[in-house]
Amino acid sequence: MPQNRNNDGLGIAFSVIALDREKMNAFGELKIKETILKGIDEMGFATPFPIQAQTIPLLLDGNDVIGQAHTGTGKTAAFGIPMLEHITNGGGIQALIIAPTRELAIQITNELKKIGKFTKIKTATVYGGQGIGIQLDALRRKPEIVVATPGRLIDHLNQGTIKTDAIKYVVLDEADVMLDMGFIEDIEFVLERIPENRITSLFSATMPVDIIRLAEKYLNNPKRVLIDSDDLSGEGIEQSFLVIRDREKQKYLTQFIKENKKGQTIVFCSTKIRTRNVLRDLQKARFHVVAIEGDMSQNKREYSMNKFRKNNVDVLVATDVAARGIDVPKVGLVVNYDVPNQDMVYFHRIGRTARAGAKGNAITLVSYSSIADWNIIKKQIKSDLKDLNQKLGIEIKIPDPLKRDNRRRIAPPIRSNYGRNYAGRTKSYRTNSYKRDVPARDQYKRKKPRHFSRVDRSSNRKKW
Repeated sequence: MPQNRNNDGLGIAFSVIALDREKMNAFGELKIKETILKGIDEMGFATPFPIQAQTIPLLLDGNDVIGQAHTGTGKTAAFGIPMLEHITNGGGIQALIIAPTRELAIQITNELKKIGKFTKIKTATVYGGQGIGIQLDALRRKPEIVVATPGRLIDHLNQGTIKTDAIKYVVLDEADVMLDMGFIEDIEFVLERIPENRITSLFSATMPVDIIRLAEKYLNNPKRVLIDSDDLSGEGIEQSFLVIRDREKQKYLTQFIKENKKGQTIVFCSTKIRTRNVLRDLQKARFHVVAIEGDMSQNKREYSMNKFRKNNVDVLVATDVAARGIDVPKVGLVVNYDVPNQDMVYFHRIGRTARAGAKGNAITLVSYSSIADWNIIKKQIKSDLKDLNQKLGIEIKIPDPLKRDNRRRIAPPIRSNYGRNYAGRTKSYRTNSYKRDVPARDQYKRKKPRHFSRVDRSSNRKKW
């Protein structure tokens, strides 16, 4: 294998493994246990995916690995199969997998249980939002593998409920997401407490400089496997867009969902409020639909995802919490109800369809106010992009901002019971917004002394 020095300017040398599709043998030729092969066979897989074919032999041989591939490429099995091969039953916690989100941690656990179904290896999952008692019960069963999110993992380490002495296998999954979420210091905290004599693998869709630095510090001469690492084309996905007024989005969303014959649909919204509104409107349209957004309890989020994974509902409406790591093979359509604010978010969203070599569709609904953001994203799309305005005969008449009425617009009063006083009068929007926007310390400074004479109160009153 050729030794190539990377171009990151950090001096770390990687063994870059080129993909050789002709050498993609069956799982049976990878020298793994029969119990593991039986689990793989029951899952319906005979031939490894590219990331698996290149990564599994390296990890079986005891190498540290950096796997650069997008979600949906089979990364869980790529690190899970060698992990199950290396660890032994009854030896305490020997493997640790760190994932950025609860949903991904649960998904990894479920996948490992399927692969290791005929082994005696036990897996526990620890993440925030779940009762600590449930996790303690799982840890008392002495699992060999722990899948964890960074924050809750550190809680267990500090409490001594997770021991690291016997850990010999560590996986950092979706490392670039953990970087974006501010978890790198937490990751370093954990890695400093794990024996150096271990096999470490890091998987990431992108490879920013901070991830390279992390690999340089904590991985031992890693082999770097690149599987379509720079491909942002959305291969296998038919991508389209429609420029319309925001109030027209729901009508066309309903139409596109009804026309989707390839499986389930995921609708991505940019805000929690928007997610709830779309959910309500789709329910009124008699769709079987669930939602995931940040304010939902963990139990409700898991309930929604389980229903969607089991194909009990047709549509999942979600914020970007579901854009990474969620692997549902029957998703045939992704709709961006709102244009994302970053091009990478766009590709992560549409990557929920066309999984494991399947085909899929992605449609972006572009409101007039989002055209500038959409034009930036379009420049990064390498495949053919269909203009649905032409196909549907929808003429675009974008308002000229130079011709708009420049008169100041006053927001209407908030018509909510929460904004009413005891007499039923609505509080002013301007008063509420002012108090909300001014820092507490500034509000405090503006408070007048409690005991004024009439003269003092008049002379000291501030004029606004």
